[in-house]
Amino acid sequence: MKNLKLSVLFLLVVLASSAKRKDDLIAKNATVQKVSGDFSFTEGPAVAPDGRVYFSDQPNDRIYIWDEKTGISLYLEGTGRSNGMYFNAKGQLLTCADENNKLAYFDENKKLIVLHEGFNGKHLNAPNDLWIAPKGGIYFSDPYYHREWWAEGHKEIQDVRGVYYFSTKGEITRVIDDFETPNGLIGTPDGKILYVADIQAKKTWKYDIQSDGSLANKTFFAPNGSDGMTIDNKGNVYLTSGKIWVYNPRGELIKEIECPENPANVCFGGKKRNILFITARKGIYTLEMRVKGVD
Repeated sequence: MKNLKLSVLFLLVVLASSAKRKDDLIAKNATVQKVSGDFSFTEGPAVAPDGRVYFSDQPNDRIYIWDEKTGISLYLEGTGRSNGMYFNAKGQLLTCADENNKLAYFDENKKLIVLHEGFNGKHLNAPNDLWIAPKGGIYFSDPYYHREWWAEGHKEIQDVRGVYYFSTKGEITRVIDDFETPNGLIGTPDGKILYVADIQAKKTWKYDIQSDGSLANKTFFAPNGSDGMTIDNKGNVYLTSGKIWVYNPRGELIKEIECPENPANVCFGGKKRNILFITARKGIYTLEMRVKGVD
């Protein structure tokens, strides 16, 4: 009987510890806060070196800036229909500009500069999301969602909906070619692992990143797809599919975060990188966290 009581006590301690670990993600008494609901479809949040978050309202071809103290302001109108975005080590804002199916960045004058377009002599389907590895190489997804701003007759031309690696030497290779519809992706800050969502198949996979940028050891990670995703300083991965699903590095679901609108993308912003910034259709939402972002 004594051993049974000790076993039960141990189980209760483990469960309590597990619950505490889950609750540790979100700051005490914090709830999802609506910042604004004045957009058409928000996407592509990217945190700048100063903690401000840049995000796009793609149907209106605009990029806005969120500041935790001053709120939202317009950065640029006429953005090449920016979707996924990410800041590089130089502080330049890179973008998946799908108006003309290009990977590009904005210079100091906010001019859109093309980094790359096309693969095997054909235009890309429509670059969607990107992540920059520590050494500067760029991974980006290239699904196909037909856009109303494309010219009549524009069609899907690549033979697969793939994921590509654009090296610092300017070379492009297709590193994933077996997804239904690749979308959100994020890598670990040490540059060793890449997580990629197959949004149509409702699955997320992880890969080992090789020294040449290629991927190896495809491993099932989570039974959810994702539009956009982010990672925190504990290695937890945040997926957006109806709600925000948080998985630890072992692929175990540790938290579900409900949002008033279906979330499209997430990143960590603010000076301390402790604000989960959520783009969700017409709205923008924030949530104060205990963990911090690393992107």
